[in-house]
Amino acid sequence: MAGVTDAPFRRLCRLFGEEGLPWHLRPADTRAVADQDPAGGSALVPEEPPRPEPGVDAPAGLYVMEMVTSRALVEGNAKTLDMVRPDPAERVRSVQLYGVVPEVMAAATRILVERDLADHIDLNFGCPVPKVTRKGGGAALPWKKDLYSDLVGAVVHAAESAGRTAGREVPVTVKMRIGIDEDHVTHLDAARTAQDLGAAAVALHARTQTQHYSGTAKWQEIARLKDALRIPVMGNGDVFSGADAVRMMRETGCDAIVVGRGCQGRPWLFRDLVAATHGCDPRPGPGLGEVAEVIMRHARWCVEDRGDDLRAMREMRKHVGWYLRGFAVGGRARGELSRVSSLAELSERLGALDLDQPFPPSAEGPRGRAGTEKTPHLPHGWLDSRTLTEAERAQLHLAEEGADGG
Repeated sequence: MAGVTDAPFRRLCRLFGEEGLPWHLRPADTRAVADQDPAGGSALVPEEPPRPEPGVDAPAGLYVMEMVTSRALVEGNAKTLDMVRPDPAERVRSVQLYGVVPEVMAAATRILVERDLADHIDLNFGCPVPKVTRKGGGAALPWKKDLYSDLVGAVVHAAESAGRTAGREVPVTVKMRIGIDEDHVTHLDAARTAQDLGAAAVALHARTQTQHYSGTAKWQEIARLKDALRIPVMGNGDVFSGADAVRMMRETGCDAIVVGRGCQGRPWLFRDLVAATHGCDPRPGPGLGEVAEVIMRHARWCVEDRGDDLRAMREMRKHVGWYLRGFAVGGRARGELSRVSSLAELSERLGALDLDQPFPPSAEGPRGRAGTEKTPHLPHGWLDSRTLTEAERAQLHLAEEGADGG
């Protein structure tokens, strides 16, 4: 799972993912709260999330936090520190870190390791959002080979040295895109560099920056990357079902799957992904009554996490829209749900829906807006050289402004 959203939703996704494991492979704490029927225990059952057993284990995958900027972390920004606050139910604390200054990235890495805030650090060089790329960050950054190499090397070295002091290993992975466009491809060079510098794995979203989320992901580039590297390769792009995951792994040879927007409003996708990769049949999609139960559990956990109803409901409003995709819910009802301000109101609005609806086929497939290809937003003259000019280096810090969660 790529860095999608907050701790309550990550928790839901993980619990559903663990449901997809064969019964004998499920962690003991998950089995203990599931239905006693080994064929069916449901993540809908427990109100209280199971607390993981001691140790770091990810039997049903990694669930990565929303992207945070290294500078905000180093400066002690309250919002950023809250974003990396560990969820007590988390099995593996995976933090997605973004930045453009090697020294700051290294300092942020030391904070995460020394304060025991992360078990795994993922570096994001895949963000295509113009507010990031127009300043040289995100998917634009690997074009500058010197900067990219310095950043990856600084984080890997900091994680290794801080980890030795802390007595534990904190692996670093790198996420990237194919390149800026078809004429400025970077993924093969960038992945080899990451491998040589000690990265534990790389993930490729098989689109260019120009594509954003449009068109079809070029899975053949994942296969090329797998052939070129010794370390594990994770594939990303156009995986919306367990069958998609199995097909990607079969066609590309990749070692794992990364899912981002595809899980919006459907945490049960991870149950299907895990089941499919273990050779098990997927379960039918949940009906609206089951979805409403998931929404309410998500919302209750969100209230606990945020501390009050209003803050939690502001976060939940977007999720509710994603959860209800494809169901026959009228515009008025959707509008009311998009304005809820308390847990009780959310429960009342959901209860007024036709909860007997089965899962609709239209809820399957891609999530989010695919859009069309976009002209890449880059700093002036960015493509003129594969290395940074002094003027570009002097402006780099601007790429971190407002990037948390991008």
